[in-house]
Amino acid sequence: MAQKNMFFAHSGGVTAVVNTIALAVIKEAAANNDKIDKVFAGKNGILGALNEELIDLSQEEPNEIAKLHHTPASAFGSCRFKLSKDTEYEQIIKVFKAHNIKYFLYNGGNDSQDTTYKIWQAAIKLQYPLQCIGIPKTVDNDLAITDNCPGFGSVAKYIAISTREASYDVISMANTSTKVFILEVMGRHAGWITAAAGLASTTAQDGPHILLFPEIRFNQEVFLQEVNKCVSIYGHCVIVASEGIKDAADNFVSAASNKDAFGHAQLGGVAPILANIVTTHTSFKTHWAVADYLQRSARHIASACDVAQAAALGKEAVTAAITGKSGIMTAIKRESNVPYKWSVTTADLADVANVEKKLPADYIRKDGLHITEKCRQYIQPLIQGEDYPPYDQTGLPCYAKLKNNLTDKKIHDK
Repeated sequence: MAQKNMFFAHSGGVTAVVNTIALAVIKEAAANNDKIDKVFAGKNGILGALNEELIDLSQEEPNEIAKLHHTPASAFGSCRFKLSKDTEYEQIIKVFKAHNIKYFLYNGGNDSQDTTYKIWQAAIKLQYPLQCIGIPKTVDNDLAITDNCPGFGSVAKYIAISTREASYDVISMANTSTKVFILEVMGRHAGWITAAAGLASTTAQDGPHILLFPEIRFNQEVFLQEVNKCVSIYGHCVIVASEGIKDAADNFVSAASNKDAFGHAQLGGVAPILANIVTTHTSFKTHWAVADYLQRSARHIASACDVAQAAALGKEAVTAAITGKSGIMTAIKRESNVPYKWSVTTADLADVANVEKKLPADYIRKDGLHITEKCRQYIQPLIQGEDYPPYDQTGLPCYAKLKNNLTDKKIHDK
């Protein structure tokens, strides 16, 4: 009987450590080559399974595979694609059967874990033996059950550092130039990344002075009062805002008319809107910036804690699959804050799929404009340590460049 094969894919927005997870999966599968023959990666996420575009990782150079550890984004491609038809699930199972794929590992966030769960259910319905394991991934840190998500620790480190550095810049020039600086960060419904910016301030004078969370409705009057107060007291004001902040009517302050595959409004552009509010109602010179893709692809300043957790979750996913587990997601369990200790556990996909974990009320200061000490104690351990990539003679990081050769198709009647 032929050995079983494994299919691994990335889904949704990428992070600085999704390839670290991939490498851990590849290495653990190789260590269990008596149970796993080949590992296929999905070209552009689940589309790779749907379109029978399976990347044969056995054709890659070992030294390039090793570079996945410190390479950002997805080396195989990711996607935002919602499976919506029974025929699509049937097609995926058909592809898995044709290539003797008995292990399915999907690395993604809320919508992705729903996909993993539904493929597992489809396999049961079609009586195909398939171990389905989810692996958490999202810079938004909004997955349920797991204490935190791979990718968040690194984006939190990047945002905290960038906020502190930008604050120094503003202080330097505030007397004669910019007095208000606004940084827009990711976060549709949960303000975890914005909260991470709060780590940059250790005194009331330090930026950021104002944090705008999706969990707190935006009040323009209160906002302007706080901006004026900060400039009056400190001579400047640094603001970090989630892209997903909403007004009192529950409308996004900034939202494009187009939507993604899952029906989510495309966000972005709240920083210039806030800057316009400030310049319209005050005399302060204002600058704004959008972290956008820079925050989630910043592998050069990744958190060592984040990298270690990503590798551990990828390894555990393989172990869970080959030991017969299915319908679960690997997860992080926090054992203690001081000293910070964590372990790997699992959660049922049914309890994770489409459930958003928002900032707890006691993580947000009572006025709604900054974090509490409890929030600081939660995030601080996740940004600890550095895991720098190697640099070449050009002064740039050495990142993986895979061939991504596809295995031959075995289904011709799609």
